[in-house]
Amino acid sequence: MNPRQLKTFLAVTRHGNLTRAAAEVNLSQSSLSDQIQVLEEELGAKLFLRSRQGVTLTPAGAALQTYAEEILTLNDEAKGAVRVAAGNAQQSISVGTLETIAAERLAPWLSLFGKQNPGLGVKLKIGGSGELLAQLQSGSIDVAFTFDRGQQDQRFAMRRISNEPLVLIASRHSHARSPESLAALCTVPFIATESGCVYRHLFDTAFGAAGVAAPPIVTEVDSIATIVRLVASGAGYGLVPRLVVGARGDIVELPWPGEPPAAALVMMWRRRRVQPPALALLLQSASDELSPVRPTDVRLRHAG
Repeated sequence: MNPRQLKTFLAVTRHGNLTRAAAEVNLSQSSLSDQIQVLEEELGAKLFLRSRQGVTLTPAGAALQTYAEEILTLNDEAKGAVRVAAGNAQQSISVGTLETIAAERLAPWLSLFGKQNPGLGVKLKIGGSGELLAQLQSGSIDVAFTFDRGQQDQRFAMRRISNEPLVLIASRHSHARSPESLAALCTVPFIATESGCVYRHLFDTAFGAAGVAAPPIVTEVDSIATIVRLVASGAGYGLVPRLVVGARGDIVELPWPGEPPAAALVMMWRRRRVQPPALALLLQSASDELSPVRPTDVRLRHAG
């Protein structure tokens, strides 16, 4: 069982089609089939079920998939660590996050982290919440900063950074009144992200937790920044993290009826037997610099 065989195996699992998988790994279809057959013979189990619709994983293949991903990731990390130790490459780390978090929460910290670690290259990748998890799983990013959706995945470790309050916003020119109850919001138009996005999950949860039906969504957009701009133009209300509101003069923050909702900002990374030094540095820095100041910290700073 070598890395080339595992890459071929994973290509087939991604595509569910031998022809497309063969094109990805630059093999003829017959050579790809031979590799899979050799792998199945070595493991003593069928990895795929073949049909006219394509190929699907058997239970044995599903068991191998997670290990194959980990083996290849560790293989790449080992090569990178050797090149860095030999002085043939710069140590680097890839950070994935949502656009809003990158601009409003991470930018100052990443600038500080870069100055404190001048020999460490940092790559920042922006994506949706589902895309970030896929990249984390595949190893294309080392750590993800996103909002917690309450889903448990044993493949990933998670650490909470802070609780970010969500705020109800409306256009300053709409003369919107403060809602008396959540029920009063059920008939007003809202702007929100698409279903499946972490922000939409936070929106639905804010009303679902109170046992109230979610308001109608008049427009679905792909970013929080667009929600704020549409709200400012008078297209509807919005429920967004306070960190994106800032000091804008074209929107107003309305009081939330009841317990204000909040979103847990977390960082996630893949569990490993061997943790790369660059990742350890970044995780420690994030814990030190991004966590909210505690009351005891305030007293110590004033005393100092």
